[in-house]
Amino acid sequence: MFGGHVTVPVNSPHLRKSGSRQLFSDLETSEMKLAAGAQLATAAMLPSPVLLWRLKVMLFFLWGFSCCKISWDSVMRMSVDLRDLFLYEAFLYYNPLLLVTAAVWFWGVNLWVFAQSNVNYSKIFDLDQNHLSHKEIWKCATWMTIIVPTSMTSYLYLYSHGEVSWAASQPVLLYTAVAIILIFPFDIFYLSTRFFLLRTLWRIVFPFQAIAFADFFVADILTSMSKVFSDLERSICRMVHRQVATIAWFEADSVCGSHAIAIPIVLVLPYIFRLFQCLRQYKDTREKTSLLNALKYSTAVPVIFLSALKYHVFPDNWINFYRPLWLLSSFINSLYSFYWDVTRDWDLSCFTRIFKFTKPHIVSQLIYGRKWVYLWVIGSNLILRCTWTYKLSAHLRHNHLTVFAITTLEIFRRFQWAFFRVENEWNKMSSKQNIQMGDISGEEEKLLNSNNHNV
Repeated sequence: MFGGHVTVPVNSPHLRKSGSRQLFSDLETSEMKLAAGAQLATAAMLPSPVLLWRLKVMLFFLWGFSCCKISWDSVMRMSVDLRDLFLYEAFLYYNPLLLVTAAVWFWGVNLWVFAQSNVNYSKIFDLDQNHLSHKEIWKCATWMTIIVPTSMTSYLYLYSHGEVSWAASQPVLLYTAVAIILIFPFDIFYLSTRFFLLRTLWRIVFPFQAIAFADFFVADILTSMSKVFSDLERSICRMVHRQVATIAWFEADSVCGSHAIAIPIVLVLPYIFRLFQCLRQYKDTREKTSLLNALKYSTAVPVIFLSALKYHVFPDNWINFYRPLWLLSSFINSLYSFYWDVTRDWDLSCFTRIFKFTKPHIVSQLIYGRKWVYLWVIGSNLILRCTWTYKLSAHLRHNHLTVFAITTLEIFRRFQWAFFRVENEWNKMSSKQNIQMGDISGEEEKLLNSNNHNV
């Protein structure tokens, strides 16, 4: 007991003089100082986030100016006779992806507003924890904004300089890359989000199950992008038949021409899908409003097919009979859709809370509680609902710049619509949850009152 070896800690106070410091503490402190110094040196070498952001913005504008300059010079090299036809073809290949890019930007704005106002959109759309935030959506939109115009600029430059085969490969490569990224089975490029989108599209095309909110929300967005799908079909048709950067498709009656029957069929498909969703919803719920909603989507069918008849009937028959029917069906469809937006999809009984942000923000100060917001949304929705039929009309599609502008405005209208539609759904879910909590509290109170304990 007394003769055994005694182990004394190296840093024992008995082994050092009074007032001296511990050896290992000095070493650890030195190492920490060296590490901190290295981190500070590394941070000093790296540029500040603000400087990086400014550099990215400068490079982005430089890239945009370069694309515009190269595209303009390429178009000016062509003869006046072929210039309009060539621009029409270029717009046909690239305007679908440009419009999809605009929709992605708008959807990022939607998610940003939802996040600022504490609207639980992930619960509304039944998203998992890996869903994309508005920042990631904007990141995707930024890359799309860079890639699509770059491919279009390459197409214009190569064609104007006589490299027709290389020019024809540009839209083919772009469409192939988009298709591969969408169906890529590995866990890159946001696999869970891509799977969710593909699964939702499958449920839209084949509504064999109960309709979820995400199903008919995405289906409504697809109706606003029907012109996009029509141009996609025309583009893929010309790629398959090797008519890209050729004059073979200039003949309107060709298989990929502007008079093909496939154009109205593709235009009407999103409305047919939405119609079947309403019928499926009526089968599940027996609510008559589902049938009235189905009737709304059915009114788009005569607008599309009556317009397509212009190329298949005599001019006198079109002017005297079919065109008045087309105008009447367009009027009915526009007003019916506008009425449904305001009275059913939105809840405008009180000021919207979607723009009441949890933290002070200039957007919330300008929009929340302002009457002009309602006047703007209702007025613009009515006007764009009326012009919206323009893009559904196959006999007006030759005005490609006008149709592109109207389709962009329609996507903007749908972006506005999404604010109030999601908020309306969130209010319904919140009210149901409050009712359920009230019922549970009432049952607990009854149980407590029914138990009379004598102590």
